[in-house]
This record gives sequence, C-alpha cells and structure tokens, in this order.
Amino acid sequence: MWLLNTATLELKDFVGAGIPPYAILSHTWGDNEVTFRDIRKDRKAAKGKAGYTKVQKCCEKALQDGHRYVWIDTCCIDRKSSAELSEAINSMYRWYEESKVCYAYLEDVPGKGSSETVEINEALSKSRWFTRGWTLQELIAPYYIEFLGRDWGAIGLKTTMGTRINAAIFAGALTEITGIPAKVLRGELDIQVVPAAQKMAWAAKRLTTREEDLAYALMGLFGVSMPILYGEGLERAFRRLQLEIIQTNTDQSIFVWRSKRWTSGLLADSPKDFAESGLDFVWRTTTLQPYSMTNLGLALNLPVIHRRDGNHHVAFLRCCK
Repeated sequence: MWLLNTATLELKDFVGAGIPPYAILSHTWGDNEVTFRDIRKDRKAAKGKAGYTKVQKCCEKALQDGHRYVWIDTCCIDRKSSAELSEAINSMYRWYEESKVCYAYLEDVPGKGSSETVEINEALSKSRWFTRGWTLQELIAPYYIEFLGRDWGAIGLKTTMGTRINAAIFAGALTEITGIPAKVLRGELDIQVVPAAQKMAWAAKRLTTREEDLAYALMGLFGVSMPILYGEGLERAFRRLQLEIIQTNTDQSIFVWRSKRWTSGLLADSPKDFAESGLDFVWRTTTLQPYSMTNLGLALNLPVIHRRDGNHHVAFLRCCK
C-alpha cells in the first residue's frame, strides 16, 4: 500500500502489519489529476497540474490533524501495473474502513465561507460526489468521515452527524440524498446483513467513467473479490459479481429486480435493474436449499404454485418488503 507523507509529499510503500495509521481522501476526479508517476518521477510536472492543489490541501489538512500519512487514489496507485491496480480495487473497501479518518472533499459545496445552512444543504443535495459509483463504498466503509467544502472548510461529520450544520439536519440530508438508513451510516448496522437488493438499489442511479466500475465498486459492500477485467463490459462484470455473491450468501433478494428490456435468467444486467427493489428485510432460515451455477444456468429450489390458468407458475423467494 503506497502512502503519501503529508509533510514531504513523498510516496512510501508499506506491507501488511507494517502499514502505519493513515488518513484517506474521498473525492470526485477532475481533469488533469496528479498521478503516481508524477509524484515519483516528475514533481515539477505534478505541480503544474490542476489536481496538485487538491493533493497539497489534503496533505495540509491531514498534517494539521496529526496524520503523518494519507492515501489518495489518484496518486497512490500505479495504474500502469495491472496487478497493482487489481489489488488496489479489491482492497479499497478495507483501506477506507481501516483509515483513521476519511476526508470527503465536495468541491461543488460551499464550506466555511458560507454562513447559510440552507445554502449548504441545497448544494449538498446536488453535489456530484453523491452520484459517483466509487463514493458509495467510500461513504459506508469509514467509521469517521469529515465532509469538507470547496475551500476545505468543515461541513459535517458522519459519526456525530453534524458540525456546522445542525446534527439532525445533516443526518437527514445524508439519508435523504443516498437512501441509506442512518443506522448504516452510523455503523450501528453491519453492512453484510443489509439485503443484497437494498445495497444494489443504493447504487442504481450512480455513474462511473468506465462501465465495469459499476460492478467493481460494489465488491466491498458484499465482502467479495474477483479479477479486474477492463474491457469485459458492464453486463459480464455485473454477472460475475452476482455469482460471487451467490457463492458466499443465501440472501435471495439478489433475485429481486426488474429490467426495462426483455431478458432471460435470474441475474440482472446492471445495478439499475434494482432501482425499484429497496427491500428492508430478508428472511433467513437454516432450511434454505443451496443454489449454484451449472452448465445449464442457475439452479435453486423454491416453493412453487401453479396458477389456475395452467400457463403460469409462481415461485416464492424468502424475502419481503
């Protein structure tokens, strides 16, 4: 794991138990971001990029808060190495989860320069940060998140749910914007017991630059890992994700989705197919029969009734709203 020294802005590689405490940045990418190779080999070029100010300000903030190291995805991953990129993507949820603090930088939201709570709340609801695929896990995984505005002034905290903005208002704003229950945001409910369909629904309206990332960005929320294969397309990547989930979980809400186009099979093509699911309860029981993928498709045992018209059958999943 490469970490950026907040005092010198130099990168250092750490492994396993040797990884020191660190802060971490959550943000949306812009044009001309600073890369791993810029920091390692061409600091002059790095300083000339638009994204350098963000790196510099993040390091200043972390250093001020007593953190010697920080992790920033733009410059702490060698994206020229497919192996390192794959490892980083598969480890990212854990990295955010284990950080001492996550700085969520919302460059389109006013910070301490604005005195109007209403103005900040309105900007918060329109922030691009809440529309991106990767920031979903970055919102859920860390225990301690400090939201920062464009001037790096504090907006609010996820844990205490509010600093400048009234705590209740800020808590309500986060839940209303994301659809994620406050118990999940506060870490009071284990993300792994939340129904699969509900987690998929949270991601239904989010976007990523590379289509496969819509699937890859969800791995941590389900506690699974899989190879990163850019170029495979969203449908294939999302299908692989669902198969990984099925192999480790008996949650049948993974099959509760609806597509706007005719399709076959029990697996969805995209998180968008779960937009109308939103289950908040799953019935789990030890009497569930195992299900698995075969050469003929997905095999599972469900209670089935025959409709009176004789042409249709109804199968029941063990989950409910």
